[in-house]
Amino acid sequence: MDLNPPAGSEILIRQDQAGPTVVIPAKANPSRYFGGVFLVFWLGGWAFGFKSALTTLLSGSGNAFIVFWLGAWTVGGIVAAYSVFRIFRPGVPETLILKRSGIDYDSGVPPLELNSYRKDASLNSWKSIFSKRFRTELGRQQLQSLRLRETEAGNRLTIDLGAKRVELASQASEVEREWLARLLANRYALPQVMPGANKT
Repeated sequence: MDLNPPAGSEILIRQDQAGPTVVIPAKANPSRYFGGVFLVFWLGGWAFGFKSALTTLLSGSGNAFIVFWLGAWTVGGIVAAYSVFRIFRPGVPETLILKRSGIDYDSGVPPLELNSYRKDASLNSWKSIFSKRFRTELGRQQLQSLRLRETEAGNRLTIDLGAKRVELASQASEVEREWLARLLANRYALPQVMPGANKT
């Protein structure tokens, strides 16, 4: 079993008591800090707008529009402040502890990227702001659904957990995902993982 990641890969293999641990770093584009700095300045302007509207409302000269505007402005400020926190917070790497009976999986938390220009960018950007860390134990039965899927946007390594399809190694490159798929297929005797494996 080849535990050596592809040449030039940032994936690490740690030898722990429970078994080898595959550590996939949370990759981030340094340009995300520009978005973070912009939001910090925007929050300065947000504070002046919030104070002005609140002062108008508390003085008794506000109307329904000011109440509505203040509510929306408050929500926008909370989302912007949380986005700044996520942008400057270091990412948590994705890890797979390869035990004999299965895998202890931790999705980690990738850094927030505001400059993602994809077809589904608006939905994914909104989800990425509030992304949650996902941890689970993948037993032999769940590993039977592990697949390396070829898509128009590149390959995806997925596993099905009930009605939920989880993408593994989303921060890795295509070559790294292929390596990981082969590693898991060999270690857990999963001949169906690679594309076309079941074709005659």
